[in-house]
Amino acid sequence: MATATADLLTAAQRGIAEAVIAETASERYARAHLSALRSAAAVLAARARPAKGRSRLRSVWSVLPAVAPELTEWSTFFAASASKRSAAEAGLPVVTQREADDLLRDAEIFHDQVCALLHIDRQQSLPATG
Repeated sequence: MATATADLLTAAQRGIAEAVIAETASERYARAHLSALRSAAAVLAARARPAKGRSRLRSVWSVLPAVAPELTEWSTFFAASASKRSAAEAGLPVVTQREADDLLRDAEIFHDQVCALLHIDRQQSLPATG
């Protein structure tokens, strides 16, 4: 597994763990969403080829379907929740505990699917302890 991909998957798994113990719904939601973003970035790190010449900046969620079409629905889902994540990060009360728990569950499922897609045992993406 390439270093960038491994680092991103480890960071995603760490974000999931941090979301689990988050004290507020906003914090849980934001950490879960960022975890999903890192999982998606790992796919891009593993599969994407650099664009030739200058290209405009695009979000991970807009690039992911071209690199991994099987993740298009996830991309659409997480792109739609990005503005809510930004508001949650700003401390605005925009999410309920249920929404945060649901997004955490979805981020975990997405992470598992990314690991499977990249043929990586999820255990390899766990942060080192010690």
